[in-house]
Amino acid sequence: MAIRSLASRRTLAGLKETSSRLLGLRSIQTFTLPDLPYDYSALEPAISGEIMQIHHQKHHQAYVTNYNNALEQLDQAVNKGDASAVVKLQSAIKFNGGGHVNHSIFWKNLAPVKEGGGEPPKGALGGAIDTHFGSLKVLVKKMSAEGAALQGSGWVWLGLDKELKKLVVDTTANQDPLVTKGGSLVPLVGIDVWEHAYYLQYKNVRPEYLKNVWKVINWKYASEVYEKECK
Repeated sequence: MAIRSLASRRTLAGLKETSSRLLGLRSIQTFTLPDLPYDYSALEPAISGEIMQIHHQKHHQAYVTNYNNALEQLDQAVNKGDASAVVKLQSAIKFNGGGHVNHSIFWKNLAPVKEGGGEPPKGALGGAIDTHFGSLKVLVKKMSAEGAALQGSGWVWLGLDKELKKLVVDTTANQDPLVTKGGSLVPLVGIDVWEHAYYLQYKNVRPEYLKNVWKVINWKYASEVYEKECK
């Protein structure tokens, strides 16, 4: 009877351990590469199909994979109470998580010309751009200049400061999301100025890429985000 009781306790303990592991795995949020709402070649000639395919399938996928791996390692470190490992993982989470967040926005910020890409913003966002920058032309010139001047790799953004209720232009280094510049900032348009976004087509002439990318900017999407966040 004692042997049976001991065996039962061991079995129960094993089941609890297995259950805990399964529950732990379920608690980890995993992320997947989003599908593009257009073909890779749909943004030509502004952005080549080859660039779009490599950018999406290779670069963005790498951020997603590394982000999921870092989150899994973080979960393990937290469960072990390994504070040093938790701190060490923060840079990988920020970089790869930021890469996933930024690129997910970037794909939505682009649209084929035949689907409205490049058409000037209308409605509330169009009016706000005129109010804060004078005109769309001035805004485009400002963002292009700041994107071209950004040292190394990063992003140039048009954002909404919900606290100040105004539009802002800012840049972030590497894969830092716009929110790292302020918790009240909401990205409306983000342009990737990493070389992988343009080098195969534009070589090292970033200003030429920044000149042409506006031809496929999806202002309709930016307007929808702006109107939603202004409510």
